[in-house]
Amino acid sequence: MFRYYLGLGFRSLRRNPVLTTLMVLTLSVGVAASMTTLTLLRGMSGDPIPQKSDRLFVPLLDNRPAGDGAGTDPEPPDQLTMRDATALWERGKATRQTPVYGVSPPIDSGRPDLPPFFSDGLAVGRDFFAMFDVPFLYGQAWSVEDDARGTQVVVIGRSLSERLFGEGVDPVGRTIRARDDEYQVAGVIDTWNPVPKFYRLVGSGSFDTSEDIYIPFRTAIARELQVNGNISCNSSPGVGFRGLVESECNWVQFWAELDDASGRGEYADFIDAYVSEQKALDRFPRELNNRLYDVREWLDVREVVSDDTRTSTWLAFAFLLVCLVNTVGLLLAKFSARPGEIGVRRALGASRAEIFQQYLTEAAVIGLVGAGVGIGLTMGALAFIRGFNQGLAQLTHLDVPMMAIAVTVSVVAAIVAGLLPTWRACQVVPAIQLKSQ
Repeated sequence: MFRYYLGLGFRSLRRNPVLTTLMVLTLSVGVAASMTTLTLLRGMSGDPIPQKSDRLFVPLLDNRPAGDGAGTDPEPPDQLTMRDATALWERGKATRQTPVYGVSPPIDSGRPDLPPFFSDGLAVGRDFFAMFDVPFLYGQAWSVEDDARGTQVVVIGRSLSERLFGEGVDPVGRTIRARDDEYQVAGVIDTWNPVPKFYRLVGSGSFDTSEDIYIPFRTAIARELQVNGNISCNSSPGVGFRGLVESECNWVQFWAELDDASGRGEYADFIDAYVSEQKALDRFPRELNNRLYDVREWLDVREVVSDDTRTSTWLAFAFLLVCLVNTVGLLLAKFSARPGEIGVRRALGASRAEIFQQYLTEAAVIGLVGAGVGIGLTMGALAFIRGFNQGLAQLTHLDVPMMAIAVTVSVVAAIVAGLLPTWRACQVVPAIQLKSQ
């Protein structure tokens, strides 16, 4: 019988086309509003590296001077000094570790048809690629020796490789020119855009695409590649890049990977011991105030998902509830216009349960059609957001799971909205309706 009722439901869409159109539009607009905000919230709050998010940690050290005006802020600076990042890196207490800072060297292709351009890049240790499961299209990360010597090698992204060398070309072993220096290509990263961009939440957009070029950390320091990112200083640094390197300014991010989450306490003790050592050198005048955040905690600390985003999502679902109430009224109007039909069916032997199933199926069909229109409206809204804010481009794609959720929400909402009108339809007394015919 369900297939029969389903067919009746689709045929009933042609009845009262104005009411049907109003119901579909009302439901679809509510679905579109809720699914648009839910899609954005899902992208922002997702785990970007679930296979190891509990084993990747960001250590923060509080090197602020005693009595600083920011003393009421319990959180230490969100980056490290060059001195501290290098010390933690060289001591190698984690399974893998890497310092990170943003660079933006100009790239000279040497071709008349491609003038020099700036690239977005990172100065990192070789462990960066293994830590974050970065996929390689060609080649591999540079060697441990390259890391130690500061060799002029690079890993580049797929888009930069295709721009310089052409699509489908393996450039490993060839050289590129970045800021008047020649660098040999060690590897090419395949398309890799974790969402959110957890590994660089300071000095970059949380949802920007990945970088084009990766340079060994010591090479970047030796070549004095300027910082493309945030710099926070407790006092004025010395002159030039060397002054910044030797200062107490915080501008280097640091990541550590442990064998398992249980090693967190031991690594935190190592951080505390390091700071205690530095206190003996007249550094870190404050009481111990270190932090160690895993990936999910780091996303929370950086407020990747803002309160405004959560509020918008709740408001969108509240709007869906309003649309649901309006749909109830429209379904009441639609079903109340058919008492004669119901009376005849009851007189012919249909039970109230069968009438209930038929009309509830009609409501579900309206929800199904509303889901289709709602998905189309959601795609349009996401496309508008994508064009309006490129920083959210990676979040504005409606995938199959979200489409399934949209269909489920729409159909369930329509069924809920149809409960009262369907119950009212079942109360029709056959004898009264037959006498009035």
